[in-house]
Amino acid sequence: MADQGKARILIVEDTPAMAEMYAAFLDGVDCSLACVETGREALAAIRRDLPDLALLDVQLPDMSGIEILKTLREEQLPTAAIVMTAYGSVNLAVEAMREGARDFLAKPFAKERLVVTVKNVLSHASLERMVERFKDDLDREGHHGMVGSSLPMQAVYRTIDSVAGSRATVFVTGESGTGKELCAQAVHLSSPRQNGPFVPINCAAIPRELMESEIFGHVKGAFTGAAADREGAARRADGGTLFLDEICEMDLDLQTKLLRFVQSGLVQKVGSDQTQKVDVRFICATNRDPWAEVEAGRFREDLYYRLNVIPVHLPPLRERGADVVEIARVLLARLSTEEGKTFTGFAAEAESRLLSYSWPGNVRQLQNVLRNVVVLNDGPLVEVAMLPQALMKGGVEMAVPLPAPKAAAPGEAGIRPLAEVEREVIEAAIAACGGNVPRAAAYLQISASTIYRKKMAWEEADSQRS
Repeated sequence: MADQGKARILIVEDTPAMAEMYAAFLDGVDCSLACVETGREALAAIRRDLPDLALLDVQLPDMSGIEILKTLREEQLPTAAIVMTAYGSVNLAVEAMREGARDFLAKPFAKERLVVTVKNVLSHASLERMVERFKDDLDREGHHGMVGSSLPMQAVYRTIDSVAGSRATVFVTGESGTGKELCAQAVHLSSPRQNGPFVPINCAAIPRELMESEIFGHVKGAFTGAAADREGAARRADGGTLFLDEICEMDLDLQTKLLRFVQSGLVQKVGSDQTQKVDVRFICATNRDPWAEVEAGRFREDLYYRLNVIPVHLPPLRERGADVVEIARVLLARLSTEEGKTFTGFAAEAESRLLSYSWPGNVRQLQNVLRNVVVLNDGPLVEVAMLPQALMKGGVEMAVPLPAPKAAAPGEAGIRPLAEVEREVIEAAIAACGGNVPRAAAYLQISASTIYRKKMAWEEADSQRS
């Protein structure tokens, strides 16, 4: 196997002496070289261990270099290619470039010409791969079950990727229904612990008197009803991730014991004097402002600092632009299958209603609305008449009229910069819609993603001026 840190170059040349000369020319280039003499050998080598660059002789015993280029393109093999031939012509060069060659060398050529050409092509190919990686990172439509390609969600996905390999505790905040448990699962599935257990505990759904046993377990006879030993969530999550949802609902006394567990990694069952060491990664979540809970005395400050190492905030659905439609399509397909219905999508007007509604209950509310639609109707398209009354009306109307344009200063002939007027109108529309960017975009008849991009540009410019 070639050194993965070096560029891998395949020389395809049927004259051994010429191949050796090219290899000698490239002696000063940081690369690993392999040589083959026929087109079939070249294709086999490329398919087996994809090189970064192929130097292709046009005249080979069994096929031409042009045929190899065509095969690379048809099979989408991402190997850059430079064509070499002693039969140089403009037509051949044009054909080689059309089939995907990065450059064309007419034999004989000097060492410097080959070295410069190879370095340029390798550099360009490296930049293309880098751009593709950034594009994949910035244009994801979802991440481990999370759905949405909006800019706010791209930031969430990048944060998940950044923290996944760490043991640091993640604290997820966001309104109810924004997908905090899905986010926690995405962190777990992106981490080295992905094959270990993911154990969720909802601190708001379990009675206070049972919560300690739920987390740490108990021994037989520890309390009334403890008929047998029981492993708690902490032990079940050993080697994996423990997710404490709605952590701010936890009783203060139990917060003290949780802090001790987070600091030491030791678990002590209720009714036992023995401790056990466990290896868990903590992820917590709340729909409240955790620092406000600290200030109100309902959440321990020392526990807050222990848990809030990596904060991740999930934006509400109303701030995620066209994500609502992307999520709705995924949910509709799933619910239609569950209910045995034939829905395949949404009518254009129905999608418009989904975009203009504020979704106070976020994704959970969207799921409930769509289940209602699917249960009571059938496809192929969800029509606007099938939606609940609030959505059929297009959501809440704008309560605040847009302001009139500001008067121009004397001598300006009534003219103001277009960018200034545009920002004023967009910000006024967002304010009139109560901060709901998708609804403001619908009224302005522009894409919500356009507003998000402009907001980011304005904020950056404002920060540079301040």
